[in-house]
Amino acid sequence: MNPMRRIILEKVTINMSAGESGPKLESYKKVLEKITGKKVMITKTRKRTTFGPGKKQIGVKTTFRGKEAADMLKRMLQAVENRLKPGQFDTSGNFSFGVKEYINIPGIEYDPDVGIIGMDVCVTLERPGFRVKKRSRKRSRVGKGHLITKEEAMEFARKEFGISITEGEE
Repeated sequence: MNPMRRIILEKVTINMSAGESGPKLESYKKVLEKITGKKVMITKTRKRTTFGPGKKQIGVKTTFRGKEAADMLKRMLQAVENRLKPGQFDTSGNFSFGVKEYINIPGIEYDPDVGIIGMDVCVTLERPGFRVKKRSRKRSRVGKGHLITKEEAMEFARKEFGISITEGEE
């Protein structure tokens, strides 16, 4: 196989949206730090309303790369029993899924102060050569033939992480 055609796990992003700032956001931050063991970043709204306050803090997220990303993805997939649907894969070869309750993640205990909350897990895949679309000098597009298709992403997920894809639902 051509080494430029192999698919690589670029990053795993875990996101929790509180919808508002205050104690709810602080509890989400505490839970995500407990789950990941990393410092989390607070996300803000993109726009402000005409009469309302400026950009508000509405959620928390953290990103994993490299071996750390693969380990975290395996943990998160165990929470959904290693099952995904074809509709969770996009046309660019990335996939996302939700974890309904954080207590489904192996090794995490229930915290009565927080309650039951869920999170989104977004997985970004790439191939060698995708750097051309991110570099600062002479930025370029990745050619159509080098992009990752939905089917290639599904096959990569099956092989690398042992995911079963339930065919019935899109």
